[in-house]
Amino acid sequence: MSIADCGGTVRIAAGEKLGVVCPTYFGGLPTVVREFISAADFDVPQGAYVFFVATYGTCSGGAAHFAKKLLADKGVALSAAFDVRMPDTWTPLFDLSDAARLARIRAKEDGQIDAICKRIQNGEKGNFAAGRVPAFAARAFQLVYELARRTSHFWVESSCIGCGLCAKNCPVKAIALENGRPVWQRDKCAMCLGCLHRCPKFAIQYGRRTKRHGQYLHP
Repeated sequence: MSIADCGGTVRIAAGEKLGVVCPTYFGGLPTVVREFISAADFDVPQGAYVFFVATYGTCSGGAAHFAKKLLADKGVALSAAFDVRMPDTWTPLFDLSDAARLARIRAKEDGQIDAICKRIQNGEKGNFAAGRVPAFAARAFQLVYELARRTSHFWVESSCIGCGLCAKNCPVKAIALENGRPVWQRDKCAMCLGCLHRCPKFAIQYGRRTKRHGQYLHP
């Protein structure tokens, strides 16, 4: 279930497991996930199995550390943490134009996910995240994330057809159409790059590298 569909309360019954699955942003949690956990009410039985899974391209950083702390603040103990390497879609830096390289990364995904599912089914506890880094390093990455979230980095090419998908898909409603063109209404966004990767004309760019680094949607 998407966080956007959960409402303000997270509730599980006795014997059920609770999981949070999200991408890694700059070695930490996306702002959407941070804000959701901080604001939600958790009705979770004592001793319930609670797991966290981060997807990552370069490293999962301190995502598990931050998730554990946020959940603890809500009275929920994290039982296990995992991560799965996938293509890094942060195209202001990483190049997604090499199809063969992406295929090699994707070929390993199912095996990682199957192994995680087995550990969760068996109720194994611990931090199994292979791509983690020390918390102090992850905190430094988060400072960069705040700078990267500035929407002033975005720009729109003339190929834009005004379809409105960018505004529709933005998780924080940072985009509106004005005269058939996307305009960012907020100084910062979640920085998911969903607007860029889902644009049917690849008209939305971030900085000067994304055009040659390409778009990506998991097949």
